[in-house]
Amino acid sequence: MDKPTFVYNDGMIADKEYVNWLSELKKRFQRCQAKAAVRVNIAMLEYYWSLGRDIIKKRAESKWGSGFFNQLSADMRSMFPNETGFSVTNLKYMKRWYLFYNDQVAIRQQAADEIGHQAGDEIQKQVLTIRHQAGDELGMPTIFGRVPWKHHVEIFTKSQSLEEALYYINKVAEEGWSRSWLEDQIAAKLFLAQGSAITNFDKTLPKPQSELAKELLKDEYNFEFLTMKAKYDEHDLEEALVTNITRFLLELGKGFAYVGRQMELRMDDETAFFPDLVFYHIPQKRYLILELKAVKYIPEFAGKLNFYVTAADKLLRGEGDNPSVGLIICKTAKKTIVEWSLQDIQKPLGVATYQLQEVVDRTVAELELKKKQKEDEV
Repeated sequence: MDKPTFVYNDGMIADKEYVNWLSELKKRFQRCQAKAAVRVNIAMLEYYWSLGRDIIKKRAESKWGSGFFNQLSADMRSMFPNETGFSVTNLKYMKRWYLFYNDQVAIRQQAADEIGHQAGDEIQKQVLTIRHQAGDELGMPTIFGRVPWKHHVEIFTKSQSLEEALYYINKVAEEGWSRSWLEDQIAAKLFLAQGSAITNFDKTLPKPQSELAKELLKDEYNFEFLTMKAKYDEHDLEEALVTNITRFLLELGKGFAYVGRQMELRMDDETAFFPDLVFYHIPQKRYLILELKAVKYIPEFAGKLNFYVTAADKLLRGEGDNPSVGLIICKTAKKTIVEWSLQDIQKPLGVATYQLQEVVDRTVAELELKKKQKEDEV
């Protein structure tokens, strides 16, 4: 034997082929376990859905009185002592879960009928496809099986509309959000912010590229993870964001990769420009050129960013990449001024604002306090 190997007690030699096969068996079994867990989750959710539907359909509380949920919980736990999902609270959630979607879909179905099914947006299409008939009952949408129960509870108890609920359902199903991350995004009102920045994408990008690109941007970014002194400039803001690049990437959203800061764009031996930050969105295969402004928006900003996005398309964009987009994040912005300034811009640009907690420099504050105390003594 010319190399080390494992030898089992029965004399079997575990050669490379056997070790590789054993590794493959392990991976296959893990995949099997994952599929089994998904099937169990789907079956459980379908049961919860049907139970909630039964409670509504049977008018259980009216028929059997105010103690109905306590009694049903006791009976279910007696029949299934090892199951933990039949608490009074959970049973009430099952009812609310079914009721939320049944009522919301009915409202949207009526609206669609009134306008002749011409709504056409993606959420409207989802609404129409999840309502399949079983008498007059709403069946559980297939995608719901890819979302854990506790996530469902968080979504339907916090969402104000069917569109909002389906938005978070899709995010959890497609991107694998944890419950804590889901809670944070709902608290930050991501549904309202995502895709609502002012852009010229409809004029500069073909559909569906324009709609996809809109989803990358928010109307306002939360920079409260930064600690900034009262008087700061764009360089200070940029420095703080790069120092906290992981938090900044989370705020930008899923799929962004940090490419660089102040990347030199050299035009000739004497002329160079420096865009603030460059990112790449992996799922959409496009560059995002980001300019930071610690002041209110003015039209001149759009012209400079248009130049940077042109450069990105010519110098960075590779085969298979989609058109680059630009984003200006500034302190404040008036909608009319932004819209007018983007009217004739040739490249896809968006404008958003940010919020942060400004902290007055402690040294300055202490000096001001001492000065005031001295004046009072005089």
